[in-house]
Amino acid sequence: MKRWILETRPQFLVLSLVLVAHGTALAAWQGSFNWWLTLLSSVALVLLQASVDVLNDWHDYHRSGIDHETPRTPFSGGSGMLPAGTMSPREALVLGIGTLVAGTAVGLYLALVAGPPLLIIGVIGVVSVVAYTPILTRIGLGEAVTGLTLGALPVVGVYFLLTGRLDAVAWVSGIPAALLTYNLLLLNEFPDTEADTAGGRHHMVVLLGKRNASRLYAVIEAGAFIAIALGVAFGTFSPWALLGLGGGIFGVQAIRTTLTHYDSFEGLLPAQASNIIAVLATNALMAIGYMIAALT
Repeated sequence: MKRWILETRPQFLVLSLVLVAHGTALAAWQGSFNWWLTLLSSVALVLLQASVDVLNDWHDYHRSGIDHETPRTPFSGGSGMLPAGTMSPREALVLGIGTLVAGTAVGLYLALVAGPPLLIIGVIGVVSVVAYTPILTRIGLGEAVTGLTLGALPVVGVYFLLTGRLDAVAWVSGIPAALLTYNLLLLNEFPDTEADTAGGRHHMVVLLGKRNASRLYAVIEAGAFIAIALGVAFGTFSPWALLGLGGGIFGVQAIRTTLTHYDSFEGLLPAQASNIIAVLATNALMAIGYMIAALT
């Protein structure tokens, strides 16, 4: 059981939890709240995120062989359990399919509760889980689709589940979540570029080169926090959503390090750490802001 849990990269599954918290708090600010549905949303999203991570490990080790050449960091390069022989490819495949089926089952129940719009969101999410490694990462769409399905759509989906509405505020609040998730993948692809290129993968770092990709990273990171400020300025968000700008402290650190050390394996490690904190902190702080607004 411990091996199976570690294979899902549990330290990164916190992202699913803060995205659900983001959507839940936004719905609470709009007058709707349900602990049970929030809990089930967390379970479904965690299972689907675990599935895409495990299936990515299985594919990169067993099918493409990329993980045989990929240098691992604490933040990228997969779990490392298959190359180390700690888990067999068969076990990983069973785990990946099992979490996919379980997450889909919970999602179907929630779609029955909420209605067709949530079913559509869920189908998009499940398709992206299956297609991410074998298709999306090879055609330059891995970051964009993941930004949508593990950034914006969880916020919108949880909001719809709790309110029964697809309001503009949910889509706009999903923008910084989507941009930050996009950058989470983008930055973690820098150390893998050489191995990914040899394995036929075509993500944005491969397509643009590390220098230009570092500039793209900086623009998108800044865009996430500009989106929060504009959301408040135009009255779409509660002013309390500005708490999310606190994550910008780590975003600025990540930008500075990335622009300076984009071609350095060790030099990028602090940027990767700051990047992850920026994603989690921003979503969590926006959730806290919305909850304060709901209670005042």
